Amino acid sequence: MSPDSLSTVLLDWYDQYGRKNLPWQHHPTPYRVWVSEIMLQQTQVATVIPYYERFMQAFPTVESLAAAAPDDVLHLWTGLGYYARARNLHKTARLIASEHNGLFPRSVDTLSLLPGIGRSTAGAIMALGSGQRAVILDGNVKRVLTRVHCIEGWPDQLQVQKQLWLLAEQHTPSERCADYTQAIMDLGATLCARSKPACGLCPLQSRCEAHRQQRTADFPGRKPAKKLPVKTTYMLMYLDESRQSVLLEKRPPSGIWGGLWSFPETADLKEFAPQLSAQFMLDNRTMQQWDRLRHTFSHFHLDIIPVLVPLGAEAVGVMEAERFHWYALRQPSRVGLAAPVKQLLSLIAQQLSAPPLV
Repeated sequence: MSPDSLSTVLLDWYDQYGRKNLPWQHHPTPYRVWVSEIMLQQTQVATVIPYYERFMQAFPTVESLAAAAPDDVLHLWTGLGYYARARNLHKTARLIASEHNGLFPRSVDTLSLLPGIGRSTAGAIMALGSGQRAVILDGNVKRVLTRVHCIEGWPDQLQVQKQLWLLAEQHTPSERCADYTQAIMDLGATLCARSKPACGLCPLQSRCEAHRQQRTADFPGRKPAKKLPVKTTYMLMYLDESRQSVLLEKRPPSGIWGGLWSFPETADLKEFAPQLSAQFMLDNRTMQQWDRLRHTFSHFHLDIIPVLVPLGAEAVGVMEAERFHWYALRQPSRVGLAAPVKQLLSLIAQQLSAPPLV
């Protein structure tokens, strides 16, 4: 299939069926497109839209994002996951504001040097935000190209990736690059889905080698499966019931949930319980161990065992420190929370009959 043929067919399809009313398509700028592209990494459009709208309302420009406090950024990201994206977003905003006079670099190579922006994201910013010809290769595009051309192997393998970039370059037209970029992403997100692709509706059906061979399920190749290890932690939910507040601890800036607020943790409650009892004059009956919940990261499962630790009024001030924060359940602070922490805070609020978290 010639490159011109594929782009022409896709653009004709896009004119009829493509998505043209997504929030970041309204008055597109490099900033608006960049925020959307970072949010859309590992996350579906329907999930992203309300987060994007709240984020843009709070930070309408790159300068406003650069000037924001990290907790304000992470607060608006809570629930989207992959929090390194938010931290890198904030770092990059500050770099653009301080080193580029608030203007996004106008080359893929320079954009790719900024935190959290890879080659494909840089291409999307250029194509969708500036209307310049640039090439992308996100997950949707990889899926379309591996099927159309029957490219064997896992797409993130170096040799396979090189082949896909070459094809993506060949198919990207000089004219209407923004529309083509949106078209191929839309096709991958809607019709050329990972499972049960709607081949009967696909404009590339007659040109798709995987469809011709009845092998669409084989593409793209899957990464070899690896059993995820399981780690366990106890989350200590120190509760000041009189003030309906719970103690949170700020996590280190790097690592899982970096920079977010979470509950203090211990790997071994049996060893830690005597310390708790001595410090707060508790006994084992005072602490309540809840059912464990599992949170899965890309490289391991984390089994969380929540332990509610009610504190008397005389103990509340004992753990005050710069890295600790008493989180009021009735008037929640605007801080970044890991998803399971937010879930547990809601359960504590329900137990206390406090209003739900917002």
